[in-house]
Amino acid sequence: MAAAVDALDPVRAELLRAARACADEVLDRARADAEETLRAARGSAEALLAQARDLGAADGAAAADRERVRAVQDAWAVELAARGEAYAQLRAAVRAAVRRALTEGAVPRARLAATARSLLGPDARVRPAAGGGVTAEAPGRRVDLSADALADRALDRLGARAETLWGPL
Repeated sequence: MAAAVDALDPVRAELLRAARACADEVLDRARADAEETLRAARGSAEALLAQARDLGAADGAAAADRERVRAVQDAWAVELAARGEAYAQLRAAVRAAVRRALTEGAVPRARLAATARSLLGPDARVRPAAGGGVTAEAPGRRVDLSADALADRALDRLGARAETLWGPL
């Protein structure tokens, strides 16, 4: 039987060689497939990373734009509040100056009363206003020539030119 075993040795050796060759071939194909899969995965990862960078940059740019807009709006709100405060202070100062001028007789009350009657007619009821000036009424009509009303009308006539009082020179 040893002779039979020896006779099969070349067949066994050939089968083993063929099996090893087949295994090597399968292993080589598996390695090649693995390398191709890794290359493809790396390519996909790089593409996804580039896309993520682009999206991140776009999101960042959009966020920066939103922040710039918000900052401009905040600055404008602060400026408008400051302008409003400056205008309120101007109005208060002008009202005080007109009250003082009327109290000191810069425009006599009789002259204001005559103006009111010329606007409403000779039967207009004229009364002194608190803080100086007069108010007058006729049926269905009223005229306010008080110190505050005169000051407010003077400021209103300035219109947008009032901004030149606190704007850059």
